[in-house]
Amino acid sequence: MNQGSRLPNLSDEQVHSISAAHELLARGEEFWRRRLEQFRRLHPPFVSSSVAAAPSRWQSSSWCSPSALAKLSPQDRSEYLVTAWLIYLARMTGETEFQLGWKPAWDGLQTGCKLVEALIASVVPMDVCIELALDFEEVRKTVAAEVAQLRTHASYTRDLIARCPTLRSVEALRARQPWPIGIAITKESCSAADDLSTSHKAGQALCGDLLTFEVRALDGSFRWHFDAARLAPKQIDRMTQHLQALLRGVMDDAGQPVGRIGILPTDERAYLLEELNRTAAPCSYERCIHELFEAQVQKAPEAVAVVHEKERLSYGELNARANGLAHHLIELGVEPDQPVAICLERSLAMVVGVLAIMKAGGAYLPLDPAYPSARLRQIVDDAKPKLLLCDVAGRTALGAEAVADVTVVDLETAIPPWADRPASNPDPGTLGLTSRHLAYVIYTSGSTGIPKGVEMSHGALMNSLAGISTLKLRTLQFATLNFDVSCQELFICWKDGGALVLLREETRRRFSDLLEFVEREAIERLFLPFVALNHFAEVWSTQRVQLPSLKELYTAGERLQATPLLREFFEAHPNARLINQYGSTEISVISEHHLAADPSCWPQMPHVGRPIANTRVYLLDGHGAPVPFGAVGELYIGGAGVARGYLNRP
Repeated sequence: MNQGSRLPNLSDEQVHSISAAHELLARGEEFWRRRLEQFRRLHPPFVSSSVAAAPSRWQSSSWCSPSALAKLSPQDRSEYLVTAWLIYLARMTGETEFQLGWKPAWDGLQTGCKLVEALIASVVPMDVCIELALDFEEVRKTVAAEVAQLRTHASYTRDLIARCPTLRSVEALRARQPWPIGIAITKESCSAADDLSTSHKAGQALCGDLLTFEVRALDGSFRWHFDAARLAPKQIDRMTQHLQALLRGVMDDAGQPVGRIGILPTDERAYLLEELNRTAAPCSYERCIHELFEAQVQKAPEAVAVVHEKERLSYGELNARANGLAHHLIELGVEPDQPVAICLERSLAMVVGVLAIMKAGGAYLPLDPAYPSARLRQIVDDAKPKLLLCDVAGRTALGAEAVADVTVVDLETAIPPWADRPASNPDPGTLGLTSRHLAYVIYTSGSTGIPKGVEMSHGALMNSLAGISTLKLRTLQFATLNFDVSCQELFICWKDGGALVLLREETRRRFSDLLEFVEREAIERLFLPFVALNHFAEVWSTQRVQLPSLKELYTAGERLQATPLLREFFEAHPNARLINQYGSTEISVISEHHLAADPSCWPQMPHVGRPIANTRVYLLDGHGAPVPFGAVGELYIGGAGVARGYLNRP
């Protein structure tokens, strides 16, 4: 009823029916209160990434009778179906304990009184615990015990939510279908043509906000009711195939653990393992990454290579400075694969230092002077570099103790000892430097344990850049050196002769200033992690600064969401393209996806694309078997872009 509406006058029969229902349900109220307090929603990974705010489009599949269960009784078929569906959900989601919506069917409440039906919850929580190491019969017994509990306690009155303080705050419980996925066991005979649009009975079976698995007890058949706006019909077809395969596996060998029963059809297995990984492509593996920069020096030595505030260096000037320092580093004993620490504020000297270390054959080890001293000392203690390139800020951040046993090269010295060193490129052959040697060592954040130094080779980085943008663009260097994307910013720019633009740390942190900087410097390519990108769009929405030069905007780091502000930003910048990348410190770029030019076509959660060239990706379960399309699994990556290993670890 709506607020302000008059209460209806009840007949004696209605009053009696309502009182009887309350009395019948009162004995189970404590059971439901405890269960509802443990409310949790299962978030299926196979939900389609549909366009935001699309209206629901409910559909019903055809009834299906599994041939594998043909010899069983209808009751056994129903139990097998429910058990198999729950096992399948556990394997797809990686969750072994979850709640589903359950459609209660207790004859004691079938009073025919619509008021009573309105007062009683039409969907109740089913608590599921699936042990994937058990065999099917053991899991079936667990499921049967839960179903028996549900039938014993039937349902609860809707006002229970309002009467219990612990439940009032759970907003989702006020909905008619609080759980995305539901199960309904129906006793009535339904026509094969019954669906949500033509049949009232089909509508009554609905108990999941996204998907309902309906089992017909009379013959042990099943069908799906689903919101096609969020769940693609082809995914429903896949689930039907997977469920049938699971049931065949059970009938063939009921004693095997349910987590190891094969559910992938041959064609889907081939698609996941082979078709998705047909990524072989030619790549210049034998070159070092800094040779991409040197090639542009030969093509256009006068072109601007790097800009910092009022300073700028051409490709020829930057190359000469880096070469002089590189020859000095070689004299100091730098060899291929040797980590050379670099701790400087953002400056031209920082860029010169990175190039010089690579040219000398070393692997640059970035240390951010903004990091806490303890964190920097932890990296230095683990990496044990013999050489450090720094400025005043870097030396201060590290402290005297951290640099006591390290040879320090001060890049801010007025008369550098490498000023008279040759301006020619060091010869990789003379140095014994190949693409298999390290370009950098970057430490992980330590979020999953102790920070580890990831060893990235030149060849791996060459592969990561091979299929990425070939445009000559003015590129902002936004990331700090201790994030691997910074290397991508440098060399995606230099490989095609673009200009790299550095910014002050204060500008990087203040997004209102950043927005004006991007406009003033006519930035054409920008790399921002999603959180920063969304904040960038928020600030833009208040300042409305137009960025006509912007052509490419890369994002990575967190899962991309097509927020309204982000759509609005790209609608206002039709020449800019959003590119969603996925990677990790151990492989800088794994996959890439170019979003459509029209932001209104973007899905709410854009995908990350396919593996880049010469990269193989597998999503596997705990037993090393491929998981179905759309399922949760552990990511395994192979190919040319994978790091060589972790520094000082086997």
